[in-house]
Amino acid sequence: MIAHDVHLRIGSLLFEGVDQIDLTGPFEVLSRIPNSTYRIYGKTMEPVRDIKGLRLTPDATLAEAPPLDVLHVPGGFGQEALMEDAEVLGWINRQAAGACRIFSVCTGALICGAAGLLKGRRATTHWASFHLLPFFGATPVDARVVVDGSYVFAAGVTAGIDGALRLAAELRGDDAARAIQLYMVYAPEPPFNSGTPETAPPEILQRTREVTRAITAQREATARRVAARLGVAVREIERAG
Repeated sequence: MIAHDVHLRIGSLLFEGVDQIDLTGPFEVLSRIPNSTYRIYGKTMEPVRDIKGLRLTPDATLAEAPPLDVLHVPGGFGQEALMEDAEVLGWINRQAAGACRIFSVCTGALICGAAGLLKGRRATTHWASFHLLPFFGATPVDARVVVDGSYVFAAGVTAGIDGALRLAAELRGDDAARAIQLYMVYAPEPPFNSGTPETAPPEILQRTREVTRAITAQREATARRVAARLGVAVREIERAG
């Protein structure tokens, strides 16, 4: 836990095609952390749209961001455009070097991987991209939230809320996180037990895999290129698979 009198600067990366819950779910938590300032940063000040069309606007550009104490990297289909974007990857690297916590949600883990931050780390991501983590030198852990040192990884989409609460507890203590959870009335009671590949009906899982097949194939091709750049042995990954 960090001393309460130490002000925390928290920043989230925003990009076209983000999955807004990867951003706004954690925002509900991170923006309520005591004695902190939360801002959203984009390459430009232009509004972007999430994968379903919700318009979002950054507070400032990447170049205007101060050194952050907490860096939040969300995911979404737009993640693909950032995997080989030198400006964004360089910014993530610089911010991560000085941050006390790095927090990825969903395929935000792949962006962190492309920045070279996953080598030797335990990590998780969305189930459809889980098998790609070794291409970035990571050890996949099938869990909703994974903590590895100063890194917090949340799996797909809504897991970002769980990860953000875990992060809030690490930063300000369990009681602070509990108070945020209570304010949010975060006590989920989903009407169906279909939230993971293991619990979803087989026909639902198959249809969902078909929907994500194209983007998953694209992500794998990108992951292979990144692996070559990072010096990760792809053949060894394939043998292990």
